[in-house]
Amino acid sequence: MPRALAAAPATWRDELSASLRLAGPLVLSNLAANAITTTDVLMLGRLGPEPLAASALAVNFFSLVLFTGVGLTIAIAPLIASALGRRIGAVRESRRSFRMGLWLVAFYGLAGVGVLSLVEPLCRLLGQDPRLSAAAGDFMGVLRWALLPGLLIFLFRTALTAFDRTIVTLVVALGGVALNVLLNWTLIFGHLGMPAFGMIGSAMATLITNSVMALALGVTLTRLARLRTMHLFGHWWRPDWPRFRELVRLGTPIALTWAFEVSVFSCAVYLMGLIDTTSVAAHVIALQIAAFAFMVPLGLSQAATVRVGYGHGARDPAWIALAGRVAIACALAFALLSAAVMWLFPSRLAGLFLDSAEPGSGAVLALAVRFLLVAAVFQIVDGAQVIGASILRGLHDTRVPMLYAGFGYWAVGLGSGAYLAFATPLKGTGIWIGLALGLAVVSVLMLVRWSRRTRLGLVPPT
Repeated sequence: MPRALAAAPATWRDELSASLRLAGPLVLSNLAANAITTTDVLMLGRLGPEPLAASALAVNFFSLVLFTGVGLTIAIAPLIASALGRRIGAVRESRRSFRMGLWLVAFYGLAGVGVLSLVEPLCRLLGQDPRLSAAAGDFMGVLRWALLPGLLIFLFRTALTAFDRTIVTLVVALGGVALNVLLNWTLIFGHLGMPAFGMIGSAMATLITNSVMALALGVTLTRLARLRTMHLFGHWWRPDWPRFRELVRLGTPIALTWAFEVSVFSCAVYLMGLIDTTSVAAHVIALQIAAFAFMVPLGLSQAATVRVGYGHGARDPAWIALAGRVAIACALAFALLSAAVMWLFPSRLAGLFLDSAEPGSGAVLALAVRFLLVAAVFQIVDGAQVIGASILRGLHDTRVPMLYAGFGYWAVGLGSGAYLAFATPLKGTGIWIGLALGLAVVSVLMLVRWSRRTRLGLVPPT
């Protein structure tokens, strides 16, 4: 059986050390994974603002469907962590959760590919430019097939995290970055004897990269010495409906929470499209920079779910509390650092994504800088909300956080953003201010619920 980390930390230094050891490779893996999409944006930006905007319309639909499914796969983390914390029946319970995770990915992935086939008419329905909508549909014609391997990547990464084998995910992610850079350079611009596919080449690169990474992680789960004896893929065709229902019950609120957050940022793109193409391109650049910085608190939050889950399985309230405090402190410390960098160097950061020789680049850069100044502020609340949701998830508490996310992201975030964009002169900047307000509300609600966890009965009795 893999090392379960079932021994409670004696001090906060022990917890900090264990958390960072678990989170370190996850953070780097997340940064590497985000570097893949950053590479796409960097290279597509060299084609001009219009291809960048068209691909953004497609990628936002893809991200919404992908990360909603990722929420379902994340449900195996607290279940496996709790089983490892209890120790009793850990191998069998972990295998059951993983196997039904595969079933969830299969069902959801097939449905998701069908939904992604409707991108062009959906873009037109949302009032987007017909030419951009058509280009987005062509882009998605290739990109949609990357959904299933993308979901498998997250499922396999979640399992490896729960088993404390995060270094493997880092190695595969770094390989994925290198492969994606090579494929983008080759397929977009036509190098190494290949034809220049333009923006479609980026979608092809994503499909190939995701498929190779999913295969590499899957093989790793069958080859690692400590996991090989668990036979995680054993009898994968055999249904386990009680565990499947448990995963759906726990995972659906997580999926909806992720959907609320991702969809708000996706809708922000379409609201920008109602303003002009310059606003869309500037938003994509600012969002990509903010998303890159977000990978650090996201990695910390993934580790926090597991650490709190160990304490939950061991029925140790002190361990639970300590794991939560350490995770919150680490995330906020980094958020302050990333906010300072965005505030001090917005022009340099945004300028990385544009070719100054392209027409319209100057206007895009100026607007992206304004957006980044707001993004610097919401780095702090964004880090707080993702940690809050994750430590609650470690306690198997997902339904109420989902409601918080729906209210904060949509009612407050999107509502105030749309008002500020179209009822005031702020336009796109107003949308970003609304996003920051929504994140702030969600972070406060999550952390207040965490502080009341004992009174709410979320902590198991010793």
